[in-house]
Amino acid sequence: MDRLRAFEVFVTVVSRGSFTRAADALDTSPANVTRYVNELESHLGTRLLNRSSRKLSLTESGEALFERSKSILDEVAETEALVSSSSLQPRGRLRINAPLSFGILHLAPLWPEFMQKYPDVELDVALIDRVVDLVEDGYDMAIRISRVGTTSHAARKLATSQNILCASPEYLKRHGHPQTPADLREHACVCYTYSGDEWHFNDDHGKAHSVKVTGQMHSNNGDTARAAALAGRGVIWQPTFLIGDDLRSGRLVPLLPGYRLPEIDVLAMYPSRRHLSAKVRVMVDFLVEAFSGVPPWDR
Repeated sequence: MDRLRAFEVFVTVVSRGSFTRAADALDTSPANVTRYVNELESHLGTRLLNRSSRKLSLTESGEALFERSKSILDEVAETEALVSSSSLQPRGRLRINAPLSFGILHLAPLWPEFMQKYPDVELDVALIDRVVDLVEDGYDMAIRISRVGTTSHAARKLATSQNILCASPEYLKRHGHPQTPADLREHACVCYTYSGDEWHFNDDHGKAHSVKVTGQMHSNNGDTARAAALAGRGVIWQPTFLIGDDLRSGRLVPLLPGYRLPEIDVLAMYPSRRHLSAKVRVMVDFLVEAFSGVPPWDR
């Protein structure tokens, strides 16, 4: 049995939803398609498809094999392209990890343009705030928001964002404006889980200041912290890519003008600079161009 061909037949059957349509797509007979699937099930010793007169459905083993087989076929196609005259043509599934808020606000509007420009690339975008392992979790690349980046993967900087301490006018009317970082001990603060409750500043002379804050809420999502601040429930610090519009409109008021929070970089990361696939390369170049100059949240 040609296992690679069997994987191709199986994936096509699942994608097309029937043996007959798969046969048409593969330019072969339904009997041939059935033979490949039966031989694959026999070789693996498990049923992959539940067949009925009306529809096909995947078994648990079939679901696992479908995802893996599709990935293998994409890799084979890309490998062939790398050593052929079409090596510059990006194709196949591109798995991207990105933070939730940034992905919704600033990446989601870009995907339709990318898909139109590169129709042979299939996007698989997962929005997760925690840091994933690109290799172990099977991602081709990730968008990371980072103060210092990382040395474990290759990275390309897309943009910079400022972190701003702020609160709503309603909150400040009730509780007053803090004048120094130490004053934050007397204020309700909404903490971002991944940054902790010890906040670090540098003043205009470069001197470092740290303060441990308290409040009624911790959250691992910036939008949740922003919503609490807009409702007058406390002081937050968040990046301008999330709260830039709120600052411009006056819904949130910047605080401690003589003190700065660390800037953060928006990075495109991938496992290695060596053998960079065409689909990753064009995506990184696309994002660099999209965020060139003054980033959209600071325009």
